This record gives sequence, structure tokens and C-alpha cells, in this order.
Amino acid sequence: MPNCDSNCSACGENCSERREPQSFLADPNPNSKIHKVIAVVSGKGGVGKSLTTSLLAVNARRDGKKVAIMDADVTGPSIPTIFGLNTMATASETEIYPVLTSTGIEAMSLNLLTEDPAAPVVWRGPVISGLIKQFWTDVAYGEIDEMYVDMPPGTGDVPLTVFQSLPVDGIVIVTSPQDLVSLIVEKAVRMANMMNIPVLGLVMNMSYMECPHCGEKIYPFGQPDDELAKRYNFPVVEHLPINPKLATLCDKGGIEGYEGAYLQDLSKVIHDLKK
Repeated sequence: MPNCDSNCSACGENCSERREPQSFLADPNPNSKIHKVIAVVSGKGGVGKSLTTSLLAVNARRDGKKVAIMDADVTGPSIPTIFGLNTMATASETEIYPVLTSTGIEAMSLNLLTEDPAAPVVWRGPVISGLIKQFWTDVAYGEIDEMYVDMPPGTGDVPLTVFQSLPVDGIVIVTSPQDLVSLIVEKAVRMANMMNIPVLGLVMNMSYMECPHCGEKIYPFGQPDDELAKRYNFPVVEHLPINPKLATLCDKGGIEGYEGAYLQDLSKVIHDLKK
């Protein structure tokens, strides 16, 4: 076409040179059928992404869903420890098989593929991104209702790979009460908006403590400020306490035995999410 600037997205002409926007979505393993993919993200580490991922997966399993967890935090994988997984994943000549937790959640993590879980991962970004993509294309999960992706902190190579390569249906943002952390998390929110992925909810971890004697809520960092949630009109906001019993269960690999009803409203939003 004359005067063509190669910007097909802004052009209404149906010419032979039209180039549709390229999709980077990767095909899942032929033996996988995954209905929903939920990414759990944050702008910084140490705010409870792995805990949130685990609780949502446990909730879904208790609600009768077929559940999988992809541990995309390659340099700091926590999922095998939280679920007490000590066996390595197996493989055939053509595919890899995830490890099952005690209640039947399928898990895939780098720590399930290496003999020494404490060995540092000294890899460049493209290598890590390639591994995450293989977790999608090479692992045979079977039929899964909900897959939860435990993301590394920030908005770098791995989050971009996940958002572009996997059909992510929604993200969950995890933060803590400090104002600085909220500002950092806002970057993750804006990245999701750039990728046209809806934010399903905000989880504010370490929001309060409960007195063991009277049950009164104590706010060591002050009353939670939900200004970020209001600004972006998130469907649901959840608050997690500082709970030593929950921390002990994670350290001992017993998260599936936790007592309580954390993140139930967020789990319902995910269950009800339409494709």
C-alpha cells in the first residue's frame, strides 16, 4: 500500500501486506489440559507470594478442584519446602511428570529436578525464562481446573515470559502494609494492565496479629491502607495475619493441614472466573 508505515494495528485496510500482531503463546504439553492459569505476583520479595500461592492451591483442592502449581521463582523456589516434597520429578523421553503432594496437588519446580536443592542457580535471564517455558510445554499435567504460578518478584524476564507464553487468566497481587512496598507493587499492577491481564484481587500479608488469649486483632504496622485497592478497583482485598502456626507448617512442609479459612473470598473469585 502507498504511504504504509507498517503499523497494521492502526490501519483499517485489508491488503496483502497486512501483518497481524504476533502471539508468543506457547502450546501446552499435548497431555495437559489446563482450564485456568492464575499468576501470583508482587513487586518485591519476602511479602508472602509463595504462602499465598500455597493457600489458594490448598483451598482449591479442598473445594474439589484439580490443581497444579508451577514454581516460577527459579532462583528462590519455596513450593517443595512448603508442601514437604522430597522426591524428584520423573520423565520419559518426551515429557516430564509433576510431583504429587499429599492431597493430590501437582507441583513442578526446579528443586524437583535437581539432586541438590541448596545448589545456587547462577543462570542468566534467558536461560531461566526458557526453563519456565519448558514447565509449560514439556510437563504433562493432565486435566487441571486451576494452575497457580508462583512468580519471582519484580517485572523482569520471567514475569514477561509467563505473561506472554502462558494464557494467564488473572493475577493476584501480594503486598505488605508498608507504604514503600505498596508503591513497588503498583509496578506489578501496571505491568498487568499493559499485558491486558485482569487483577483478581490484592492480598495484604502480615496485616495483623491475633491475641492468643482474647482474639483481639493487633496491627503492628498500623491499620491496613486499602488505597491501592480502591484506586484500581480490585474485585476483592484479603488480609493475612502474622501467624506463627502457619509459618511453622510452611517450614515443616505441612501447609495442606492448615486450619482456618484464609483467602476464601479470593478463591471464590477465581473459581467463578469465566474464560
